[in-house]
Amino acid sequence: MRQARIKVSSEESDAVYHVMSRAVNGEWWFDPVAREVLRKQLWQVAEFAGIEVLTYAILSNHFHVLVRVPRKSPVADEELLRRYAVLYPQPTRFQAARLEVIKAQLASDGPEAVAWRKRQLLLMNDVSAFMKLVKQRFSIWFNRHHDRYGTLWAERFKSVLVEPTGRAIQSVAAYIDLNCVRAGLAQDPKDYRFCGYSEAVAGAEHARRGLQFVLGEKAWPETQAAYRQILFGAGASPRKDQASIPIERLRQVERAGGKLPLTDVLRCRVRYFRDGAILGSRAFVETQLAHYRVRTGRRLRNRVRPLPDITDWGGMVALRGVRSPAFG
Repeated sequence: MRQARIKVSSEESDAVYHVMSRAVNGEWWFDPVAREVLRKQLWQVAEFAGIEVLTYAILSNHFHVLVRVPRKSPVADEELLRRYAVLYPQPTRFQAARLEVIKAQLASDGPEAVAWRKRQLLLMNDVSAFMKLVKQRFSIWFNRHHDRYGTLWAERFKSVLVEPTGRAIQSVAAYIDLNCVRAGLAQDPKDYRFCGYSEAVAGAEHARRGLQFVLGEKAWPETQAAYRQILFGAGASPRKDQASIPIERLRQVERAGGKLPLTDVLRCRVRYFRDGAILGSRAFVETQLAHYRVRTGRRLRNRVRPLPDITDWGGMVALRGVRSPAFG
C-alpha cells in the first residue's frame, strides 16, 4: 500500500522541506553544463514562487534542495509582474506582447488579468508547484539540447518535512552539502561548485542568507564557523582521506551498541533524511501528525520512530520507518 504524503499547508505556517529527485534509471546525464543550468533554474524558480532555497546539492543523476516555504499571503500586481520577469528574462515575442495586454488589464482588473493573476498565485508558496516547475523547465532544456524526448525524471519527488530550528534543520543541511563528499567528488564541499555551501563561501548573498537561517540568523562569519563545525566536527577542518565512513564499519559499530560522532554519520547515506516523512523533535513530529489527522480526517498507521541509536541525534525522531538498512 502506498504511504500517504505528509504535507503542511503553507496557509497555516511556514514549512521547511528536504526535497530530492532522481533521473530515470539513475542515468548519469547531468554534466557540469547541465548542473549549472539546473543550479540557475533552482534560484530562478524559487524567486518566482516566493520560496527560499536554504541549501542544495546537484550531482550527476539527482539533486537535493532544502527549502523554506512561507505561508501564503497577498502578492501585489507589481510584484507578480516582477516575479514573472524573473521567470522569463528573455520572453518570446508572443509572451512580450501578451504581457503588455496583461499589464493593461491589471490596471482595470479585467477578466483576463484576473485569470492570469490566479494562475500565477497557484504556483507560489507551494513545494509541489515549485518542484514541478523546476523539473519541467529543466526537462525542456535538457531534451532540446540533447536531441531526446520523453521523461527525464524517475519519480515525482521525495520530500521530508523538517523542523525549522535546531539540530534537525542543521543536520539535514549538512547532509545535503556533504553529498559531494559521500560521492567522492570533493573532500570539502566548499570545493564543489554545485552546492549551497560552496556558493555561500564564494560570496553569493542569497546562498549565505539560506545558511544563516539554518544556523539561527547569525552573521555570516559566525554562520561560516558554526557550519564548518557541523560539517567536519571539532577543529572545523576537513579530515584527510575520510570522505565517508565505510558502511560495514558503521554496521559493526551499530551491532556492538557503540556510537559515532554525528559528523561521521552525516558522511553516510541516512535514509531517514530522505524517507522519514517528518524529521525533528518528538513534539514537532507529533504536532504535525495531529494537524494532518485533523485536516484530512485520516488516521495514518505511521507513528513516531526514534532514529537508530548509533549517534547523539539531539532528540531527533522521524514519523516513518525505513526499510533496512537505515544507512547505505
